[in-house]
Amino acid sequence: MGTALTAWDPDGPPRKPGALCIGAQKAGTSWLAQMLGQHPQIWVPPFKEAHYFNHRFLPQQRYWIDWHYRTKPKEIRDRHARRQIPLPPGLDDYLTRIATAKHIYSNRWYKDIFAPAPAIATPMDFSPEYSCLPEEGVEFVADFLNRARIIYLIRHPVDRAISQLRMNLRREKRAPTSTSDWLREVENPILDERGRYADYIPRWQRHFGDRLMIQPYGRIGAEPDALIDEIERHLGIDPYPYRNMGERVFPTPPGLQPPPEAVAALADRLQPQVDYLAQTFGADFLALTR
Repeated sequence: MGTALTAWDPDGPPRKPGALCIGAQKAGTSWLAQMLGQHPQIWVPPFKEAHYFNHRFLPQQRYWIDWHYRTKPKEIRDRHARRQIPLPPGLDDYLTRIATAKHIYSNRWYKDIFAPAPAIATPMDFSPEYSCLPEEGVEFVADFLNRARIIYLIRHPVDRAISQLRMNLRREKRAPTSTSDWLREVENPILDERGRYADYIPRWQRHFGDRLMIQPYGRIGAEPDALIDEIERHLGIDPYPYRNMGERVFPTPPGLQPPPEAVAALADRLQPQVDYLAQTFGADFLALTR
């Protein structure tokens, strides 16, 4: 997936992002980046996910964030080559500079990521892992980005965890073959980490108030136009005729479906998160998370 770079200022000054999309993982953040990346008043960096705040406050994620920046420049260059799209002026140097900077993961480096954004555009960071930040991390974000708007997409806890599990298994080139194998897989606590809404949402609400917009994942499929209209108003940008609004960015490949016993075990463990969403946002919202 690549966001649409509608403009590129190779001489732009370092800037903070004016908006964040903080997740959840497997909840449609790539679709939203693909849509808003077309808008002339929004600028999404080629990396899409900057991983600045989680690198600072979630040290257990640093090993794969380093991998992200080692591999992403080649992926972006290869994507342009496959599509026979020339690199915008300055992009090649930018990719090298950001991925190999001596001051990588510093405040200065983070602002350098958004330097090519044209003056009329709001830079936007799409890093789903930010939703998992501890209290001190969210407080730091609120202080560092004291005017930023936040978007948090919410997917049903069980569906989200299953999607994450299937993605992880494909990346690891593994395929459970028995019910007992699947039951062991769904016991992995990593599946809970990205979907602990009862812990995460109140933190962001406390620090961002009405600058935080929470939307259910199911609206992407059910009513994408209405969803985008609301997001545009939240971000303070004009309406825009987006292309391919009904197209899924990362359609789920067939296979690797956990058996009912494993789904039931996962659902039992995640029921408190389901209850939290229902009690906090209502049954209609919960239904739209699927």
